[in-house]
Amino acid sequence: MPPDFSFEDSLAGIVCGIDEVGRGPLAGPVVTAAVVLPRPLPVTLADHLDDSKKLSAKARERLFAIIMDCAQVGIGEASVAEIDRINILKATFLAMGRAFAALARLTTVDHALVDGNQTPPLPVPVRCIVKGDSRSFSIAAASVVAKVTRDRQMTVLADAFPGYGWDRNAGYGTAAHRQAMARLGLTPHHRRSFGRIGDLFETL
Repeated sequence: MPPDFSFEDSLAGIVCGIDEVGRGPLAGPVVTAAVVLPRPLPVTLADHLDDSKKLSAKARERLFAIIMDCAQVGIGEASVAEIDRINILKATFLAMGRAFAALARLTTVDHALVDGNQTPPLPVPVRCIVKGDSRSFSIAAASVVAKVTRDRQMTVLADAFPGYGWDRNAGYGTAAHRQAMARLGLTPHHRRSFGRIGDLFETL
């Protein structure tokens, strides 16, 4: 079943969707978005909006442009230094709080729908929805915004730190990325707290 507004319609007032991208990579920030969509949705969003992981890069870019044009959007992130200092879950919650705060400067928000099963500390009631990015239009929109935003950031970092393939792997631990880490060493954008690369940091 494609996403719809069922969860949003079950709540009173203005409802935003929140999602994150970048909890799993070995490098780069975690990025979150909070989105309030218009009603009715533009036809392209109604017909094609879905979990960002199910969409091609070209489709995500097209939908991103439409969302940014018609919706109210807040974007937040937590840096690699913050991830390493407080752990990835707390850093994700920190980024979600920043995205919500950015959105709240644009509009009143009464409820938040959050992808997953862990509740971030936000100043409004939160409903967590497992696989929410494929069930709620608002969360799907947040997933697209967060994904495109982070992918663009990693492409910029790939130019500054060539050889790791971040424009292709977005910092995830692909074989090519791990080989580049062993060959080239580690950058300030690698997550020192992640156990999978901790041994390499010990050797620097």
